[in-house]
Amino acid sequence: MKAVVFFSDGFEDIEALSPVDYLRRGGVEVTTVAVPSATMKDPKMAESSHNVRICTDMSFDEFKATFENNLPDCVVCPGGSNGAKNLSINETVLAFLQKMFDSNKLVGAICASPAFVLSKTDILKGKNWTCYPGCEEAVEDLEKLEDSTLCENVPFVTDGNLVTGRGPGASEEFSIELVRILCGEETAKKVHDGAMMR
Repeated sequence: MKAVVFFSDGFEDIEALSPVDYLRRGGVEVTTVAVPSATMKDPKMAESSHNVRICTDMSFDEFKATFENNLPDCVVCPGGSNGAKNLSINETVLAFLQKMFDSNKLVGAICASPAFVLSKTDILKGKNWTCYPGCEEAVEDLEKLEDSTLCENVPFVTDGNLVTGRGPGASEEFSIELVRILCGEETAKKVHDGAMMR
């Protein structure tokens, strides 16, 4: 199993690193990818919303050369309002997410990203989903939410090959759900217990 996690300046630390950590614990080959932004100086470095700098596995150009025609099994968009906004204006990211979804690959997004990023695609149409409270108000094209249902007060929502999470405090549960779908119940339980989650 292979997964890609996008990092852009302003990403929420725990929402980006929890999926990387838990998926790797589950045996998934995870590639971290830096998505360019106006503030990014190094093509492989992204700075979090709390000023933590992360050196990713791949630059965006390397990602395109590797994955555009060789889809992984999963893609994850962390939140952080600025990080999500940076993802939402990148047409290559949006096209990749749509291609993943249409190919029945697993798409994960948490916090601001379901509203800011996925709403720029057709992924949320007819789906149950969640996001950080209030972020849904930023959706510009309401047709993208046609027949969808925003689920409140839940840590994450799974609907088919889409998993959305509410916010930083839901990062672990969101990540374990990705592990469960990709690797099965037994592996998810091992990761859950090994991390001493409640």
